[in-house]
Amino acid sequence: MTPEQAPGAEEAPVLTEVRGHLGVITLNRPRAVNALTEPMVELMLDALARWRDDDTVAQVLVRGAGERGLCAGGDIVAIYRDMTAGDAGAIRQDGRRDTSASERFWAREYLLNAIIAEYPKPYVAFMDGLVLGGGIGISAHGSHRLVTERTRSGMPETTIGFAPDVGGTWLLSRPDGGAGLHAALTGAHLDAADALHLGLADHLVAAEDLDAIATALETEPADDVVARFAAEAVPASALADGRTWIDDAYGQDSPAAVLDRLDELGRTGHEEAAGTAATIREKSPTSVTVTFEGIRRARDLPRLEDALASEYRVGLRLLQGHDFPEGVRAQVIDKDRTPHWEPPTLAEVEPATVEACFAGLGEDELDLTAVDETATKDAS
Repeated sequence: MTPEQAPGAEEAPVLTEVRGHLGVITLNRPRAVNALTEPMVELMLDALARWRDDDTVAQVLVRGAGERGLCAGGDIVAIYRDMTAGDAGAIRQDGRRDTSASERFWAREYLLNAIIAEYPKPYVAFMDGLVLGGGIGISAHGSHRLVTERTRSGMPETTIGFAPDVGGTWLLSRPDGGAGLHAALTGAHLDAADALHLGLADHLVAAEDLDAIATALETEPADDVVARFAAEAVPASALADGRTWIDDAYGQDSPAAVLDRLDELGRTGHEEAAGTAATIREKSPTSVTVTFEGIRRARDLPRLEDALASEYRVGLRLLQGHDFPEGVRAQVIDKDRTPHWEPPTLAEVEPATVEACFAGLGEDELDLTAVDETATKDAS
C-alpha cells in the first residue's frame, strides 16, 4: 500500500501507510533531519488514533526519512521566531492570556509523548542516526526502541538555554546513580551503548538490517523480530565505565556542588571529570540549575504525565526568559557559538527564579485528558 498523503500535496512532512499488519510512520523532512513541527505532530496523532482500534494493524513502526537520523528535535528556528515576535503571553481584553505557537506545539507534542507511552500496541522506534530532544520524545517512550551503530542521541537543551522536555526529565531520572543527570546537564550526544545504559533504548541492531526488520514486522510479532535481529554483544558504554566518578560527582545537592566535585576529581587525575566541568560551565547557568531541579523533582513523580506537566510549566517560563532565545541565536541563527547568558554564573541564579519556573499555571496547565480518557476506555 502506498503512503497516505493529503490530496494535492507534493510531499507531506509525515508519511503513513499500512504494510501487512504494520502501521508505518515515516518522518519526512530529511533536509532538516526530520525536525518536528506542529503539523507533523498532528499527523502522528491522527495515525495513532486511527490504528489504535483498527484490528488489521497489530503494531506500529516509526522511522525517519534520509540517512541522517530519526529526528533532530523540535524545529527550534520556528520557536525562535515565535520567541522574538514579542506577543506571546499578552493579556487580552477578556482577561485571558494569548498563547504562543510554541505553547500550542508543546501541548500537542507532549500529548503525543504520553499517548506513545500508553499505546496498547507494540510501538517500534528506529533510533538510527541523530535522535535528539523531540526525537527522544517520539521514540524512547515506545515499547521496542532500537538503536544502531550510527545512533547519536541525547537531550542537548542546556546548550540553547532550555531544559529537557518531552518526558526527558522522567527518562533521565530513572537510572540509578548520576548518569542521567550527567547526560541532562552536559547535553552530550550518546552512542548506542550509552543510550542502552541509560534505559533510553532496548536493543542494538545493525543499521543495514533496518529495512529487513521493517519487512519482517509486516507479518511477524515485534518481540520475535527484535529477538532475531538484536545484537548479542553490545560495545562498552563510556557512561558505565565512568560510573564511579560520575556517581561521586553528581551525588551532590546543587549544580555548584557538582562542579566543585568535578573540579576536585579533575585535579586528582580524572580527565573526564575536568572536561565535564568545562562543558557544564559553557551552558546556560539558569538552564543548568532548572534542569538539575527538574531531574530531582521527576525522581519523585509517579507518572510520566506528571513530568510532562512540570516540563510544560518550565518551558513556558523559559520561553519568556532571556537565555532560551539567546541560546538558539548563538547556536542556530547567527552560529557564532558565543551566547551571552544572563545571569552569567551559577552563583547568580536566584533560587526564586528557579522556583517560579515550576509554579502552577492555573487555567493554562497542560491538558492530557485525552490520555486519561483512552486509559479509561481500555479498562472498560
